[in-house]
Amino acid sequence: MANVSVYNMEGNEVGSLELNDAIFGVEINEHLVHMAVLQYMANKRQGTQSAKTRGEVRGGGRKPWRQKGTGHARQGSIRAPQWKGGGVVFAPKPRDYSFKINRKEKRSALKSALTARVNEKKFIVLDELKFDEIKTKKMVAVLNALHADKALVVLGENDDTVIRSTRNIPNTKIALTNTINVYDIMKYSTLIVTKDAVAKIEEVYA
Repeated sequence: MANVSVYNMEGNEVGSLELNDAIFGVEINEHLVHMAVLQYMANKRQGTQSAKTRGEVRGGGRKPWRQKGTGHARQGSIRAPQWKGGGVVFAPKPRDYSFKINRKEKRSALKSALTARVNEKKFIVLDELKFDEIKTKKMVAVLNALHADKALVVLGENDDTVIRSTRNIPNTKIALTNTINVYDIMKYSTLIVTKDAVAKIEEVYA
């Protein structure tokens, strides 16, 4: 089993923790990680872009000139795509970009992403993360003590004080064990997980 150090909020090592190899020591499947990131990004797309085709542009009902004898190319409407103010060829229309991947594949991708962070020594375990008041300065001090400038912080339980102390810090995001995803794990260079969050992840995904 992988063995990682446990730190307190001052950045001092206070112990160690053995991680479950079934989650934090799997063979990394880069293809599934890639697919999970693609799915997350595709599912976030609104798909509301829209442009008008030649049949939807206002005007152009009359034939601009007669078919033959003018010396011009034949035209049926001034709203054809080659005209200024004409419609768009294959205009983008509202559509759903989302797609699904299997549940087993999604879990495997998450385990691969977690394993990658452990292998890169970018997986930091905190013994606890609690504040007695909402203070951004305190959370910044914790991040500085852990040398984490772009971090995803995973909590075991919803803690409004910690969440509100973190939300104004750039390049830092708070997540709960039931909301973590492959995209966020790969986006943020450091993964900070509380000790109770590690236990919950092992309980859910083992």
